Amino acid sequence: MTDRAVPHLPSRDFDATVAFYGGFGFETAYRDRDWLIMQRGDLQLEFFPAAELDPAQSSFMCGLRVDDLDALYTAIQASGVAERTAGQPRLHAPVLQTWGRRVAHLIDLDGTQVNLIENEV
Repeated sequence: MTDRAVPHLPSRDFDATVAFYGGFGFETAYRDRDWLIMQRGDLQLEFFPAAELDPAQSSFMCGLRVDDLDALYTAIQASGVAERTAGQPRLHAPVLQTWGRRVAHLIDLDGTQVNLIENEV
């Protein structure tokens, strides 16, 4: 197996998390009452229960580096997540960064900021 890092993110409700991330292609790889693992291709996110989390106060964040940022962004939009500046869930459109890559941002149901980073082509 190859070395890798996997984000561990909060979920106030596993059913809601499965529905949300499932809407744009993540599938449940493992689930019990204390842990949830979702995968989309080679991307993997793991979730722990956080029923008391206030999404507006969340400081959780992770990055997903992807080959096709536009395809993932379009899939998230098609699932019903809108571009807006407040609340959750929401999307922020891809922007070319000064360091040369485009980055978009997804704020999920629980207030986690998921940075969608375009891989070098």
